[in-house]
Amino acid sequence: MSEQIQSVGRRKEAVCRLYLTPGSGKWLVNGRTLGDYFPRPTLVSAIQQPFTLTDTLGRFDVKATIDGGGVSGQAGAVRLAVARALVQVDETNRKKLREFGLLTRDAREVERKKPGRAGARKRFQFSKR
Repeated sequence: MSEQIQSVGRRKEAVCRLYLTPGSGKWLVNGRTLGDYFPRPTLVSAIQQPFTLTDTLGRFDVKATIDGGGVSGQAGAVRLAVARALVQVDETNRKKLREFGLLTRDAREVERKKPGRAGARKRFQFSKR
């Protein structure tokens, strides 16, 4: 397998286009390394979780382009894209990744602000008199 594998991952407002090629485990996220782009170690370990579960850490080079969202949403988008790409590489990875819930798109979105309220659920301060 020498071809490039493409996948897409989404989380909240973030969208990640990921390209997986056989290699030595180099990461390029929006032109930067993984550690530079995601400074928190918890996010890096969450992103690499699909690789560690399938014992493929360091066997693929990853190039990711991320748009929108914040740091956490972007990390979730990359994680989903990696998991989907690993399923394309080897269909036997699907069972293991599904077991840990890595192939399910997290559908939670920010609830909209309602009229007459301070936020989505919060109300303005009540004054009795």
